[in-house]
Amino acid sequence: MTTVNDLSRTERTVRVGRRDIFVTEAGSGPAVVLLHGGGAGATGASNYARNIDALAQRFRVIVPDMPGYGRSTKEIDHEDPFGDLAAAVGGLLDELDIERAHLVGNSYGGAAALRLAMDRPDKVDRLILMGPGGIGTTRALPTKGLNALLDYYRGEGPSREKLSRFIRDFLVFDGAAVPDELIELRYQASIQPEVVANPPLRRPSGRSALRTLWRMDLTRDPRLAQVRVKTLVVWGQDDKVNRPSGARLLAATLPTCDVYLAADTGHWVQWERAELFNELATAYLS
Repeated sequence: MTTVNDLSRTERTVRVGRRDIFVTEAGSGPAVVLLHGGGAGATGASNYARNIDALAQRFRVIVPDMPGYGRSTKEIDHEDPFGDLAAAVGGLLDELDIERAHLVGNSYGGAAALRLAMDRPDKVDRLILMGPGGIGTTRALPTKGLNALLDYYRGEGPSREKLSRFIRDFLVFDGAAVPDELIELRYQASIQPEVVANPPLRRPSGRSALRTLWRMDLTRDPRLAQVRVKTLVVWGQDDKVNRPSGARLLAATLPTCDVYLAADTGHWVQWERAELFNELATAYLS
């Protein structure tokens, strides 16, 4: 384990099983783990840049780069990605000696959080899910936004133009609000040789593809209806990656689930509506 202190934030690398997980921490109090989305070049600290400091006023905020992303080990089980991510998050909590934590997950990270609540409910206090992945994904054709995400490394390969189009046209409601610097940061992270050689998020293929698709649709898992963790689902009404109808599906399935639909908001609620999200999260987790 290595540690670097930077004013109010701490950065360290934690060994979890066979992988190294890079973690940013801030604040003190009940543990809140922020799990980022699966878009090209995503990292924990960049996805939650507008939330960490606000939440750290009340909580111990733990922000990992999930396996395959950022400064964490570029390795993931592509036959059961959500299960593998959930195991990594649960293992991280074990290594940090955290008995239970609140989990906040956006998209890919939301699917990982929900899967952990199914696999190891003892580790999860409350859940906040923002446009989570894995909700009814086998019940309709993929959205244009999800196709753009899955195709990033295909064809001619990654490019700044492809990433800019995905972020500005599909990820957020107002593409003009996204600064060029953010796109450049994401692009540089997305073209690490290890990532290009083995993209963490891709279309299932091969003999196990059908089984993987089934596993990645959490609404096909009968355990979903048994998740008794109190859950807040926050979804942008203009989400072009994961359909907002998933919010109703979760509300109808989870025993204890509140839903907030954010107007004029896309897939990245915690960034587009940061002040609203921070207030909702602080109140719900308090």
